Amino acid sequence: MHSYSFDQKVNRQGTSCLKYDFGMQRMGRRDLLPLWVADMDFPLPDEILDILKQRVAHGIFGYTDPDDSYYEALTGWFARRHGWSIRREWNTVTPGVVYALAAAVRAFTRPGDAILIQEPVYYPFHEVIEQNGRICVRNPLRLANGHYEMDLSDLEQRITKYNVRLMLLCSPHNPVGRVWTRDELTAVGRICRKHQVLVVADEIHADFVFQGYHFTPYGTLDRELVQNAVICTSPSKSFNIAGLQTANILIPNPELRTAFQRENTATGYSQGNVLGITAVEAVCNHGDAWLDALLAYLQGNLAFFREFLRTKIPEISLIEPEGTYLLWVDFSRAVSSYEELHCLIVDKAHLWLDEGIIFGKEHALFMRFNIACPRSTLEQALTQLEKALHG
Repeated sequence: MHSYSFDQKVNRQGTSCLKYDFGMQRMGRRDLLPLWVADMDFPLPDEILDILKQRVAHGIFGYTDPDDSYYEALTGWFARRHGWSIRREWNTVTPGVVYALAAAVRAFTRPGDAILIQEPVYYPFHEVIEQNGRICVRNPLRLANGHYEMDLSDLEQRITKYNVRLMLLCSPHNPVGRVWTRDELTAVGRICRKHQVLVVADEIHADFVFQGYHFTPYGTLDRELVQNAVICTSPSKSFNIAGLQTANILIPNPELRTAFQRENTATGYSQGNVLGITAVEAVCNHGDAWLDALLAYLQGNLAFFREFLRTKIPEISLIEPEGTYLLWVDFSRAVSSYEELHCLIVDKAHLWLDEGIIFGKEHALFMRFNIACPRSTLEQALTQLEKALHG
């Protein structure tokens, strides 16, 4: 029986760490406590590190492809954690989910085509659309009583008005923390199928679901909906192995899969990252206990964050999350402008957060907090924020 602690602080400075080492390049200063990018401050457990060390000790890092043991591990993970029976032949390995989103945009649409997103949403969604010469159509989520919902009527209206060809679906949703229900996903899927809109689902946060909620893989919906989907998965968030650049893109429809693989080949990508392939197999086989402990710790961090705001900074409102380790926080009762909020967070509180405005211009008075850090780090960040607000 393993015992894990997530309270220990690990010094990540000087490791070419995007989160900690690039404050000067990105923010023009070095004095900011970073809770921005979706990168956790927790080292992997020994049972996974030992496998990576063994692979490094072999000393040869040539071209590597996933083999039988990789697929046994992957299929076992999805069956065990999510009740989803995947097939080996569905998979295409890519260097990441954002890469796969861009590849799907190019594979299934043409320049000038319309692609739909649901803002506020992970900002690379609009980047992979616009930078590939496509038109970004926005179907905003509705915020009612502190809870975000899809506007399905508006979704269908925009699909027909703009002749949308593809939808990028964020599930669970980053940054608002919604874990979409089976009914919600089915409704979206039926609208998209009715209008011949391909669904490309980003499920990278699938393993982060808080108590009382349940993640529904898009691949477990009705068959006709699954046949109209590209499902993007990776353990890179679950185990903080994004730097090993390995994602698994699951496409049950063979015609869609062939088109996606053709685009993947056109980019010049073939074999994956040797340590990434090793890591995916290792975490799928040996990562359950650590991930379960991590989820419990994050639940505690969420409770700490919620209580801190309630008792010390009540003018700041948490949008209660159902999943992910990213909190969407409303500052509209504390500040009156984006400039005032930026000054508060950066100049007064000395924090580095993801600003709401990058997820959609209407969200300039929101901030996204990453709580995947030791609780002492989270407490330090919130204390700095409290002092910046109240002196």
